[in-house]
Amino acid sequence: MTNRLAGKVALITGASSGIGAACVRALAAEGANIVLTARRQERMAALIDEMERLGVSGQMVVGDAREEATARQTVDAAVKTFGRLDILVNNVGVGNYKDLVETSPDEYDEMMDSNMRSTFLFTRHTVPVMLAQHSGTILMLSSMAGIYGFAGQAVYCATKFAQVGFAQGLDKELRPEGIKVGVICPGGVKTEFALGKGRTEESVAQSEMLEPEDVAGAVVLACTQSARARIIEVQMRTMAEPLA
Repeated sequence: MTNRLAGKVALITGASSGIGAACVRALAAEGANIVLTARRQERMAALIDEMERLGVSGQMVVGDAREEATARQTVDAAVKTFGRLDILVNNVGVGNYKDLVETSPDEYDEMMDSNMRSTFLFTRHTVPVMLAQHSGTILMLSSMAGIYGFAGQAVYCATKFAQVGFAQGLDKELRPEGIKVGVICPGGVKTEFALGKGRTEESVAQSEMLEPEDVAGAVVLACTQSARARIIEVQMRTMAEPLA
């Protein structure tokens, strides 16, 4: 542990696996106490055990990030347990890779609600806490699909572009109050993301995509900047990306 975030409190959505779990481990290794939220209680409990072995504390809230009650309950848990909230990592998200005409309205709602509505809800309930502190860091885990479009991913891209625009607007709104807002945009990452919805376990395992820990490293970087600096946007691609 380097303790660069000792005494800080982070809230991470979608914390039970993939990038979310990697962020839990990375921020805990820097000394942060963490409030986790996701739907899989057993996985979060195992992560909290890991955190406690590092000497930091964790709390978990089991719930659906698309529901306002979950956002409110998780932010309240952070404040009641630790007295503050310094970092919000809006990580939860889903993908479904389909051509537009094959995408149903229900699939549209699932992606938009999971990716953008959850981001709005958790940020909406976190900001008043950070305004009272006159400090904080809010990060959106978007995607390179939020930077430019991909065939067969139009709706997914729309949700990720929305996160980027949301972050850009909030940066201007909240920076005068001492709150930093940024967005992390990785390319493909080796996680459970979109399995059965355009990806297979075999295709992910055989790929040269980023590892979750690569993305967590960018999150740590954004959270450990000096008080006078902020990271607005990080674009990440694997070193194995073709040049043509």
